[in-house]
Amino acid sequence: MRPAAAAFVTVAVVVSAVAAYLAFLPERSSTLAFWALAGGPTLLLAIAAAAWAKREDYLVEWLAPRWGDFSRGLIGAVALFGVAWAFARLVTPVGSSREIWLVSLYSQIGDPRVLQGHAPAIGAAVAVVAFAEELLWRGTVTQLLAERVGSRSAWVWSAVLYALAYVPTMWALRAGAGIDPLLVVAALGGGLFWGGMARVFGRLAPSILAHALFDWAVLMMFPLWGAGAHG
Repeated sequence: MRPAAAAFVTVAVVVSAVAAYLAFLPERSSTLAFWALAGGPTLLLAIAAAAWAKREDYLVEWLAPRWGDFSRGLIGAVALFGVAWAFARLVTPVGSSREIWLVSLYSQIGDPRVLQGHAPAIGAAVAVVAFAEELLWRGTVTQLLAERVGSRSAWVWSAVLYALAYVPTMWALRAGAGIDPLLVVAALGGGLFWGGMARVFGRLAPSILAHALFDWAVLMMFPLWGAGAHG
């Protein structure tokens, strides 16, 4: 990997990790600062990623719409939501000691009923951040890693680094004496899923749609914890 490429990947991981830790500290629960830290640094990194991709003639190839993109994105979102729903039921059931993982995460983001009162703004934020994360991690970071490890495994390494950037949230979200690994597990699973989509389709549009629709579902439509979530 070229030094500049290695430096960008390192900066992406470190900046994302610091921002994630600060965003998920309890004092930023349900605040605008949470949303700014959770998405702002990613947007800045994605702008740099887009500039590189445009210069290298990847951007149009990654993002140009094609017939069937929405269907693929919708199917991907539904499939990933099914995995997340099963995980929540099996690993963080109501009354278990691990339910606090979901409680802490949703408490930090905000009450879904309150978020629904700001649905247009939340929808725009979800779409923009999903676009930025896919462009950054499944697009540019994966392509840069391919220079080192090859395209067959670059998407896996990208998912690992994506999850690594969320490791600090294990301590930011900890309840009592226990750490909270939920976001790390979710990032690894999502990173592998969306990275696999990008690998299979050779483009980012389907994974962007799947990412945005999945985030909207777990935040606004079918939260994995809260009123009715465990019915």
